[in-house]
Amino acid sequence: MNLPLPSSTTTLAAFQQPKLTRPFFHVIRSVSSRPGRRKSGSHESSSSSEAEELVSLVMMNFSDKKPLVTTLDKYVKLVRTEHCFLLFEQLGKTDNWLQCLEVFRWMQKQRWYIADNGVYSKLISVMGKKGQIRMAMWLFSEMRNSGCRPDTSVYNAVISAHLHSRDKSKALTKAMGYFEKMKGMERCSPSIVTYNILLRAFAQAKNVEQVDSLLKDLDESVVTPDIFTFNGLIDAYGKNGMIKEMEHVLSRMKSNQLKPDIITFNILIDSYGKKQEFQKMEQVFKSLLQSKEKPTIPTFNSMITNYGKARLREKAELVLEKMVDLGCRPSYITYECLIMMYGHCDSVSKARELFDRAMEYEKEKKVSTLNSMLEAYCMNGLPIEAHVLFESIHSSKAFPIHYSTYKLLYKAYTKADTKDLVQKLLSCMDKDGIIPNKKFFLDALGAFGSAPTNQKAVGDNKGLSKHRGRK
Repeated sequence: MNLPLPSSTTTLAAFQQPKLTRPFFHVIRSVSSRPGRRKSGSHESSSSSEAEELVSLVMMNFSDKKPLVTTLDKYVKLVRTEHCFLLFEQLGKTDNWLQCLEVFRWMQKQRWYIADNGVYSKLISVMGKKGQIRMAMWLFSEMRNSGCRPDTSVYNAVISAHLHSRDKSKALTKAMGYFEKMKGMERCSPSIVTYNILLRAFAQAKNVEQVDSLLKDLDESVVTPDIFTFNGLIDAYGKNGMIKEMEHVLSRMKSNQLKPDIITFNILIDSYGKKQEFQKMEQVFKSLLQSKEKPTIPTFNSMITNYGKARLREKAELVLEKMVDLGCRPSYITYECLIMMYGHCDSVSKARELFDRAMEYEKEKKVSTLNSMLEAYCMNGLPIEAHVLFESIHSSKAFPIHYSTYKLLYKAYTKADTKDLVQKLLSCMDKDGIIPNKKFFLDALGAFGSAPTNQKAVGDNKGLSKHRGRK
C-alpha cells in the first residue's frame, strides 16, 4: 500500500466539517455510559492461564518480612521453568531484580532444573533493562561455566544489556564488537533480531552513517529484514524529529514489499503530529482508513494530543467524534489527552468538567488523570485552583498520591513564586512520608535554569528537609 507524501491541498475527509455535528460532551456522555465490548470466544477475555494465576499468587505472597523463596517452597510441586520465566518478567517490572537472582538460585536446586540458554537470556535481559550491566555479564560468564554454549539469543541479550548503560557511545562500541564476533561463530550468526536491535540503537543515537552501513550489511547477508526492522527505525528517527530520514526508511520499506501495519501508521501519525506537520499526519490517517488495518486508541490519543499542543481545539474534538463513530471506546488515557488539550487551549472549565466525568465513570482512579488536571490548571496560571483540587483528593483519600504529583506541583508553585503553597505541599509530603531529596528539587527546578532565586530555593528546602531529619 502506498503512503504518498501529502500535497498542500491534501485534507482529511473526516476533518472537513467546520463544526461538531454533535455537542462534544454529548459524545463523552454517550461513550462513558457504554459497557466495554468483549470478543466472544476470546481466550484473552476469559480468566488468566493457570501459570499466570500461580505467578500472581506467588507475587502477592512475598514481602520484605517473608522471603520469596519461602513462598516458592510452598508451591514447589507446581512451579516449573515457565512459571520462573513469568516471575522474572514480573519482578523486573517492579524493580525487584535482586529477587530474580533468588528465583534463579532456587531453580538450580530443583530436580527438574536443566541449565538452559533461554533462562540465562531472560535473566541477562532483565538485568540489562534495570541497568545492572555487571550482573548481566556475570550471568553470561556463569552460563558458560555451567556448560551452556552461547547462541544467537544469548548474544542478542548481551548486546541489549549493554545498550541500556548510561555511556551510550561506549555501549554502541561494545555492541558492535559483539556483533562482529558473532559473524565468526557458527552457532551465533547475527539474526534479524540482532540487526533490529543495532539499527534502532544507532538511529536513536542519530548515527545515520552507521545505520546505512548496517542496512548494507543486512542486504548482503542471508537474513531478510522484517516489519520490525523498519518500524524500529521509523520510530527512532520519528522520536528524534528526523522526518527526512524517517521518510527514507518508509520508502525503503515499500521497496522491500512490506506493507505498513498499525504500528507503522501510529508511529508516522505521532511523528508528524509532534512536528506539527498536520497535512502529512492527516494523509497518513486517511491512508490508514483505506487500508486493511484499523485505527487503535493510541492513534486517536496521539492526534488529540498533538492538535491540542497546537491549540487546534476543533480538530481535536473532531478526532474524538471520529473515534466514537468508528466504534473505538476512549480509554482513561484519552480522557487525559483531552484534559491536557483543553489546558493548552485555555479551556480550563471544559478540562475540569471532563476530569469530574472521568472520576465519576472510571472504576479505577488513576493518578495520571489527576496529574493531567493539575497540569492544566498550572499551565494556565491557576496554582491556587490546582492546590484546592489536590487537597480535596488528598483529604478524601480517593486514591494514593504519587511522587510525580508532588514534583509537578512543586515545580509549578515555585515557578509561580507561591511560597505558601510550597510550604503546604512540603507539609503534605511530610505527612505522607515522601522524602524530597536533592534530586527531587533539582529535577523540579531543572526547567528554570540556575537562577540565583532557584538556587536559594533548593538551599532553603534542603535545610527544611534536614531539619525534619531527612537525608
